[in-house]
Amino acid sequence: MALSSHAALALTTAQSSTPSIPKSLSFPPPRTAFRFPVPANPSTHNLSSTAHPEKWRAKISFFPAFLKKGKDAKTLKEELLDAIAPLDRGADATVEDQQTVDQLAQKLEALNPIKEPLKSNLLDGKWELIYTTSTSILQTQRPKFLRSSANYQAINLDVLRAQNMESWPFFNQVTADLTPLNAKKVAVKFDYFKIGGLIPVKAPDRARGELEITYLDEELRVSRGDKGNLFILKMVDPSYRVPV
Repeated sequence: MALSSHAALALTTAQSSTPSIPKSLSFPPPRTAFRFPVPANPSTHNLSSTAHPEKWRAKISFFPAFLKKGKDAKTLKEELLDAIAPLDRGADATVEDQQTVDQLAQKLEALNPIKEPLKSNLLDGKWELIYTTSTSILQTQRPKFLRSSANYQAINLDVLRAQNMESWPFFNQVTADLTPLNAKKVAVKFDYFKIGGLIPVKAPDRARGELEITYLDEELRVSRGDKGNLFILKMVDPSYRVPV
């Protein structure tokens, strides 16, 4: 969302409600049906691969499609992190880069070990945003020196509270109440902004959004907002508490 850049951080992409405050087992492609040679005299049929090389070749090209093992979560995480490393949290990503990251994220999401993230204490703590497609958070319309150098989000499930934070140069913050919609998704209602981390400003009632946790483990979280943005975060402080 276009509230402050931190406000859209991984919890919501309800950018349109911003106040004026500082933002794919299918079988392999059909082959010509492979045919096993029919001998003139079946009783003398030799089953060896020498007698029927076509059949042997058909076997060795057909079965690997079933035996091939997919990548595990660790490998996919490494590929995902490698893909986003040079992208300045997404600010330097091309459309092709975004497609690559999204495809890797989808593969990782399919292996999500935590099926009910909102019941897991792995969600608690302070997370650093390492990639997003949210232009509001990335602040790409500003000169680089006026963009937040880092963005964070904290969540505490016991009190259903969240906090988004920017670092230098503005240190803006926003806190929010969370309402579980199911075991993976929450509704977000922002309550107070802190300009410069100090000056409190009450958020308008329209400052709302939704967030779905699509992958979660002890070090990485993938989330998707209600406006279609992708957020990838890494855990930095599991003991952090959100102001109530």
